[in-house]
Amino acid sequence: MIKFLFKGLMRDRHRSFLPAIVTALGVFLTVVFYCYITGIMGDTIEMSARFESGHVKVMSRAYLENKNQNPIDLALLGAEDIITELEEMNPDMAWAERIRFGGLLDIPDENGDTKSQGTAMGMGVDLLSENTMEVERLNILQAIKTGTMPSKPGEILISNQFAEKLEVNIGDDATLISSNMDGGMAFYNFTIVGTFAFGTNALDKGMIIADIEDVRMALGMYDATAEILGFFPSGYYESELAEEITNTYNLSKEIDPDRFAPVMVTLKEENSMGQILDLADAMGFFMVFLFIVAMSIVLWNAGLIGGLRRYGEFGLRLAIGEAKGHVYKTQIMESVLVGLIGSVVGTIFGLLLSYWMQEHGINVESFMKTSSMMMPNVFKSRITPTAFWIGFIPGLFSSVLGTMLSGIGIYKRSTAKLFKELEH
Repeated sequence: MIKFLFKGLMRDRHRSFLPAIVTALGVFLTVVFYCYITGIMGDTIEMSARFESGHVKVMSRAYLENKNQNPIDLALLGAEDIITELEEMNPDMAWAERIRFGGLLDIPDENGDTKSQGTAMGMGVDLLSENTMEVERLNILQAIKTGTMPSKPGEILISNQFAEKLEVNIGDDATLISSNMDGGMAFYNFTIVGTFAFGTNALDKGMIIADIEDVRMALGMYDATAEILGFFPSGYYESELAEEITNTYNLSKEIDPDRFAPVMVTLKEENSMGQILDLADAMGFFMVFLFIVAMSIVLWNAGLIGGLRRYGEFGLRLAIGEAKGHVYKTQIMESVLVGLIGSVVGTIFGLLLSYWMQEHGINVESFMKTSSMMMPNVFKSRITPTAFWIGFIPGLFSSVLGTMLSGIGIYKRSTAKLFKELEH
């Protein structure tokens, strides 16, 4: 039966061409937009993970309660032992220590007097270790505008925008004025060896990057760290795995009443990232629903037009004794075949365009200069396993729904008048 209907569709392309084109176009747009939204949301989440939250994060309970203030006086002690424990519990994950701090960056003139000052937000990361992954993880090499990477203690990177504001050059000295872990004043001299621009205003406004050991020396944080970030080997956030690891770790520390004991949180619990993840899921559902409704209306109208063209055919089939239900069912089966063909074609072309956008992306740097959100300046699509089948939902459903609505007219035909209609 299916083979018979398929041959009929191929021989009479007028009744299958337009619905197949509409279905393919709708599926094409569904796949392209799904991959694009997935890519944007995924890159935004991963950028936040790399710079701020990790896929999971370990900090002290007291630090967690005041994390928006970056309180280094509430940092974790015994960082090396905590890292060792985490590596034993989750050997496949990568763990990185981070210290976020604030302060003033003072630039002296040739006489040692203050030439310029600016409020800085600093980040201490592992820049100088032999096997560090932090430079690659943060894309620091690609972000450097002038100068070089720090190669020895006492050297820092400063954002290009901040450097222009302070009127500093490569090789100039800079003094960090901040508070140490004990609450006292901290002064530490650095040498500026490079400037960077990540293309995001949130990172480029007044940021400095230093090796974490220099930051420990400057702030008196010996064997201490503000945060320990964990990253999955896949490079992408996995919600269920993150929750499982977090629950296991926190249960092992539950009996410790110390407010400075370590606690683990997931990316979803950090900085409203859970809302972004939920928004991404909701947008995907809404997009599929929107295309189902739009395509169903178009295919409904196409079915009505096709029904007018095939009015005589249906009348003849009913006149020779074919049941109305059978005619209706064959129409639905034809629509399934048309929807399947359109879905396959639309998915193939949608994946091809999405692959190109995944490799090249769309540069929106000029629109992101004033943005305070941490987002990439190149929006890229991302092809996931879901992209291979998501287009079939609106493709098949809308095709069948449109045919079901337009085919109801078959039941309104009067059998007694069929031969009289055929005479005309």
